[in-house]
Amino acid sequence: MLKISNFEVIGWEHTIRGMRNPMNSWEKSDSIFGGKFSCGLHDNVPVSIGPNDYHLMTQLRNAGTDHRKFMRMITVYADITAPLYWWKEFDTYKVGTVANSCSTMHKIAEKEFTLEDFSHEHLMSIANDDPCDALFLEGINIRVDGDDLLGLTINVLNYYRNRYLKTKDKKYWWQMIQLLPSSYNQRRTVMLNYEVLANIYKSRRNHKLDEWHTFCDWIEKLPYSELITGETSPDAQISQEVISESTPMFLKKSLVLKEGTKNE
Repeated sequence: MLKISNFEVIGWEHTIRGMRNPMNSWEKSDSIFGGKFSCGLHDNVPVSIGPNDYHLMTQLRNAGTDHRKFMRMITVYADITAPLYWWKEFDTYKVGTVANSCSTMHKIAEKEFTLEDFSHEHLMSIANDDPCDALFLEGINIRVDGDDLLGLTINVLNYYRNRYLKTKDKKYWWQMIQLLPSSYNQRRTVMLNYEVLANIYKSRRNHKLDEWHTFCDWIEKLPYSELITGETSPDAQISQEVISESTPMFLKKSLVLKEGTKNE
């Protein structure tokens, strides 16, 4: 289970202005900022990117990470609620991300544990009526499945929570901390950017975890998400404006210049 809320994409005006700094081509910018625009594929977003700026963005994106620095400046904020096993993988992406999380260390005993606090949509139930889907406890005729084990864990967590609240004895707090399953859902407010989202999308679009599919579906709905999801063509033609004066000569020679694009 993964839920995303309160998300916002900001920084378009600064991004586009900075994108044009290397060639001093600010006068060619044709985007409009500061309102809700209807522009076909990208309705109701706070920017209407003009053809000149969009063309340059696409060229820079296809030129590779060294040239598409503008994508690092398009900032995304979001509240994400997801299980700890997903956050463990998300934490792989350290560069270009910031997160403030709800604290299990300080607030684990704040409320009673319920089934809704855990991602459990794939746990098997005794309702399957398949003897291979559950464990029979040795020596006693008791059948236990995934749902049962999570329910038992929740009961144990609540037992030690009540003991901790009554006694304030830290040994009961430790029981909650060390018994907490990785399916426990944690909320974090995160800051990302389009470049790190491109890395995530490329690596996780076909991941076995459903949570990554949900996350990538959300990426596809962001404004101008094709800047994130678009594939880099190996023979992409690069306009003259992509190549700044600081580009090494060997790299300039390796880039394919598209005729007639000096003035976009």
